[in-house]
Amino acid sequence: MALKQKSGETAREAKKRRLVGFAKTDEGVEANKCIKIFLVSSKDEVGAKDGFCIDPMDLNQFFGEDGKIYGYKDLMINIWLSSVSFYAYADISYASAVDGGKGITDLKLALQDIFGEALLEKIDFLQTFSTESHCVRSIISAGTVLRSYSINEDAESSDNLSDGSFIEHQVVRMELCSLPVGLLYSRLVPLTFLLIDGSSPIDVTDSKWDIYFAVKKIQSQTGDYDLRLLGFATVYRFYHHPESTRLRLSQILVLPPYQGEGHGRRLLEAVNSVAIAENVYDLTVEEPSEYLQYLRSCFDTLRLLDFEPIKPAINSVASLLRTCSVSKKSCKSLARPPTHAIDTVRQKLKINKIQFLRCWDILIYLNLNSKDRKIMENFKASISTRLQSDVFDKDTKSKGKLLIEVPNDYDHDMTFVVYCSQNGEESDCLNGAQADLEQQLNKLVDKQLEDIVEIAEKVSSLRS
Repeated sequence: MALKQKSGETAREAKKRRLVGFAKTDEGVEANKCIKIFLVSSKDEVGAKDGFCIDPMDLNQFFGEDGKIYGYKDLMINIWLSSVSFYAYADISYASAVDGGKGITDLKLALQDIFGEALLEKIDFLQTFSTESHCVRSIISAGTVLRSYSINEDAESSDNLSDGSFIEHQVVRMELCSLPVGLLYSRLVPLTFLLIDGSSPIDVTDSKWDIYFAVKKIQSQTGDYDLRLLGFATVYRFYHHPESTRLRLSQILVLPPYQGEGHGRRLLEAVNSVAIAENVYDLTVEEPSEYLQYLRSCFDTLRLLDFEPIKPAINSVASLLRTCSVSKKSCKSLARPPTHAIDTVRQKLKINKIQFLRCWDILIYLNLNSKDRKIMENFKASISTRLQSDVFDKDTKSKGKLLIEVPNDYDHDMTFVVYCSQNGEESDCLNGAQADLEQQLNKLVDKQLEDIVEIAEKVSSLRS
């Protein structure tokens, strides 16, 4: 009876049984893994998956805190960016869109945050290849040509083509507050978001902003010509007390297809030439990337190698480092360029003090025999002495005090503590911290030497 009852209950349960499924939580997909951006110069290239694909810094930053897109299965986003008009079109495809517990990402809104009004529908985008075919020429042709150049160092500033037309590369300077220039820059802003780490748009209504364009001018036999934008740099004018100004390079970008051809260097040369011609106080760079700092150091070192007023100082230091032994006191005097050299370089070449100090070590290295172990030991000692005085000084008057950086959840470079000992006596804590700093200093010196050698080798190759 009991078994029957159980059997009956089981039958009823089986009859009522339902298949219950538990929905899997939507894990989302990283924007970097489902978005591709192609730079195109004609409508025929739109839709071709073998076009020039841009490698952006980080697309995840535009999609929430975790950088993920939610609610889509098999999502693929191909974005076509015109190198003619700098308008964009996004082709979005997916198998299905379902809220898996974290909502459905508004893709159109997210992409508009990147591209703004430059993001168009496909029909409108394709039309820009005809309606906006000369937009770069119509705007930039009104600017001031600062210099013409060739990407081939052995060629003249223009190259003849087989059809009788010729190519000329130029750097053109314009005021960013001009309405047409400001509108063109607004279309370039997405590229700064995608390709410059930490970039933010600038105020185009501020009259203190200038923009420098690197362009390719293609001129036919009939005299008609077109301009193709290769890159640009934005520069701001600051007031410097009492009656001067200083220039700050804010953004510099060469479009990916044209990188490695020397256009970034030409933009830097043009900005420096303006700084010298207008006799500004100096030229600085706003938070340069590692590569920009490398490029800038190569360029400035080349200029300094031919700058006669500092050659006696360089030769004097190099001569002392070639001696058999250099005392600690001598290292301290060799660690920095003389004050008159710093002032002369700033006045004549507009290279600020910090940048000159970077180049100074490279200039000294280029005047030494890098294969001589003793000379290199002396050179390393001089660098170590300067960095030691920059980071910490054992002979500081604040005896018994030590500044130590400590990590935090926000920005470890901005947090520090001060250790103080009683009656100026060194504690075990201070001794331990001092040892850690010395270890960090040694690593810093080794990294500095690696950078010096890398830039020196590049400079030597450019001069050969």
